[in-house]
Amino acid sequence: MYRFLLTRQWVILTLLVLAMIPTMVELGFWQLHRHEHRVEQNALITRNLEAAPVSVTRLTSPGHTVPRSDYWRAVKATGTFDTEHEVVVRRRTSQDERIGVLVLTPLNLKGGGTVLVNRGWVPAAEDQQAFPEVPAPPRGEVTVTGRLKADETTSASGIKDLEGLPDRQVMLINSSQQSHLLGRPVLGGYVELTAPEPADGSPETIAAPDDSSIGPHMAYAVQWWLFAAGVPVGWVILVRREKRDREEAAADQDGDTAAKPEPATA
Repeated sequence: MYRFLLTRQWVILTLLVLAMIPTMVELGFWQLHRHEHRVEQNALITRNLEAAPVSVTRLTSPGHTVPRSDYWRAVKATGTFDTEHEVVVRRRTSQDERIGVLVLTPLNLKGGGTVLVNRGWVPAAEDQQAFPEVPAPPRGEVTVTGRLKADETTSASGIKDLEGLPDRQVMLINSSQQSHLLGRPVLGGYVELTAPEPADGSPETIAAPDDSSIGPHMAYAVQWWLFAAGVPVGWVILVRREKRDREEAAADQDGDTAAKPEPATA
């Protein structure tokens, strides 16, 4: 009755079904893990953004790699901006998706040390080889607050750290790179400025990360699992249809044979 399942066509189809089921289940778990990671990251963002600011020197030091647990941690620093060694980070977008640059200014800390401060976004110069117009930071001693971020790297960001760029222009925000250019130690990571509030014409501050969206990953996980459950159901339906079609064809053939008149005898 089910001998047709041993035909080449049905063997291939069955093997394909058997391969698809675990693959779809695994894809569902992959999306579930992405959902859990997103939920965990949102909780981390909320916790670190809402925490009381601490001195940046408590969380990082020269050569230090900022761990994920400290990403977006609220920090504060007091010092004087070093505009002479200010650089811009090329090919960055504003909140409304305009292409421009980020303004990266070293802050010489009161008591010693230097930390990089991302003061925000400004439009790029019309001539890509020229240094854009950058509003000056406050003069004298200033206390800033912001979000602690890890150094950008080519491997993590996917951004190529190009060589031969114009003077005072970089592709990545990297404390080691800037320490080499400055000729002095720089605290690991950098501070994404949130205060003081920018004056008119100042760089556009970077928006806080979104800690509310969890994305579609859970829906995708459920979708993959439903597919995994549907595949064997579909296979059974096809088998039953094939069996019925073969039985009907056999019945029709038997009917034709029975209706055929016997040859006359002499």
